[in-house]
Amino acid sequence: MLPPIASRFVAGESDAAALERARRLNDRGVGAILNLLGEHYDRPERAGADADTYERLVGDIGRTDLDACVSVKPSQLGLDAGADTFRRTLSRVVDRADEAGVFVWIDMEDHTTTDATLDAFEAETRRHGGTVGVCLQANLRRTRADLERLAGLPGKVRLVKGAYDEPAEIAYTDHQRVNEAYRDHLGYLFRAFDGGVAVGSHDPAMIEHARGLHDEYGTDFEIQMLMGVREDAQFELAREFDVYQYAPYGSRWLSYFYRRVAERKENLAFAVRAIVN
Repeated sequence: MLPPIASRFVAGESDAAALERARRLNDRGVGAILNLLGEHYDRPERAGADADTYERLVGDIGRTDLDACVSVKPSQLGLDAGADTFRRTLSRVVDRADEAGVFVWIDMEDHTTTDATLDAFEAETRRHGGTVGVCLQANLRRTRADLERLAGLPGKVRLVKGAYDEPAEIAYTDHQRVNEAYRDHLGYLFRAFDGGVAVGSHDPAMIEHARGLHDEYGTDFEIQMLMGVREDAQFELAREFDVYQYAPYGSRWLSYFYRRVAERKENLAFAVRAIVN
């Protein structure tokens, strides 16, 4: 059973708990991006088991009126076992999601996975049209070229700042430079993409920048934030914009919870209060 201290950041351990989280978010005007926790499987059977769960989950979503989609990690669907394994497993999930009318996001992991992830996204979005999205990281020096590659494709692009500790020769490591890159890339997305833009940021300055770009170019966009982070802002923004909350769930919650607690002072303070109260 999920301990109360982790329930701020993790929706629960079961599909039913994830769907209930989506329902509660929808009641407050926010959509849900459900992610089954798991990554770096080097055996195809483990990737296949999580793909089975995703197929079941998108089927369940499709039978409801929920505003919910799913997000998958390449290494969870077998990339560590080989690009062919990943592509086959991903296609299973996307095919079933397309049948159910459910959108699929493909998360981006460290820089060693970028090419395989983008190749898989391009293949799936050409097969299924605009029902697939992919994440790109502003801190990577290659990202502008990747955005130019994706500009003519259907589907969506989620832009985040980047959470991986990448080497300086391939990534910006200075916080200010990452912010500059994020602004620049957002500008390109709003100019070059015909909708399908997802602003994956908790930074009020970046969200305000997106608002200005929307006013200037008229490009449709959505805002995506993590469960447990600035949730009051999420519900407030949902009065004006499409907002989606990334809500992870599953039995492998412990390492994810520790990452969330460690990355922000306010998250650490929450955890301490939960322990001592």
